Amino acid sequence: MPDPTPPTVTESALRGLACKCPRCGKGKLYAGFLDLRPRCEACGLDFTFSDTGDGPAIFIIMLAGAIVVACAMIVEVKYQPPFWLHAVLWLPLILATTLLPLRAMKSLLIALQFHHKAVPGRLIDREPK
Repeated sequence: MPDPTPPTVTESALRGLACKCPRCGKGKLYAGFLDLRPRCEACGLDFTFSDTGDGPAIFIIMLAGAIVVACAMIVEVKYQPPFWLHAVLWLPLILATTLLPLRAMKSLLIALQFHHKAVPGRLIDREPK
């Protein structure tokens, strides 16, 4: 049975970051790494309303790119290591800063979509003047 009081934005965001159902906060959101369950096992919320698209990946790529490029430039200017050392240093950092936060960012956007009752955009039929 769903909670009668809607969650606050903060509660929705925390539920999203925890990868839990945006309505009840108890059920798991994912069946796999990024595969959504069809519905919440606790409250029965149908997850077909969510459409995050590439939003989470874009946010993470921009943030991770800034972090890795800044770190690589600082190390290059200060120490001038060989290229193989750059690969050893930055490839694991790229994987960690992109893959680890991806689930939480996707579920955060799903929770915020649920909270704000987001729907796909529609064109309004307008009559000519």
